[in-house]
Amino acid sequence: MFSEIAGRYDFMNDLLSFGIHHRWRKKAVRLSGASDGDSIIDCASGTGDLSIAFKKKIGNSGYVLGTDFVPEMIELAKEKARIKNFIIDFEVDDAMDLHQPDNKFDYSSISFGIRNVDDPVKCLKEMARVVKPRGKVVVIEFGQPKGLFSILYKFYSFALMPLLGKIFAMNRAAYEYLPETASKFPCREDFIELMNRTENFQSSVYYPLSFGIAYIYIGIVKPGLSTDLFD
Repeated sequence: MFSEIAGRYDFMNDLLSFGIHHRWRKKAVRLSGASDGDSIIDCASGTGDLSIAFKKKIGNSGYVLGTDFVPEMIELAKEKARIKNFIIDFEVDDAMDLHQPDNKFDYSSISFGIRNVDDPVKCLKEMARVVKPRGKVVVIEFGQPKGLFSILYKFYSFALMPLLGKIFAMNRAAYEYLPETASKFPCREDFIELMNRTENFQSSVYYPLSFGIAYIYIGIVKPGLSTDLFD
């Protein structure tokens, strides 16, 4: 499905979110505390927006590796980084089985991708494994707004979004899938509970975005998680 919509992915993200998703990513990078010289692995990086946002923050002395399960997305991410003159490595990889050694990165991240993996807890464990002790795992994911706004959001998500997907991306099913999965995926304290189930985080916190349309989750990795798989 994602390979089919890859060519229209950026346009549809900007259209459906009115461009707000760029601000969400910038806020996640700021809240992460990443700085010059840090290293980041960005999982399910799609066309590379969060990878690029991190690279802007950590500068030329820092390192970003973007990974995604969909080759078509990776090719678009490479081209976007090249056009923007950012040196970022991109490769095809599975967020639940990362081909990286333990304790390699200062941060791992995933934006709007963890609800698409088969096992979110396993994904979180992998993201924690490749991060150094007391490094951070950063997650951005859709949630479910509360109150009156939730009524408007549900109408937009389940009525207008699939229609716009059909018109502009010629793929209604993909944009029925997005709100359907977002409406069922754990958010707020329920997602923190998923993080706790990994037993890999010494603390975790979440921040709401745009009335709860999405959330930023940040977990600090416990020391002593190395499995010596790559030693």
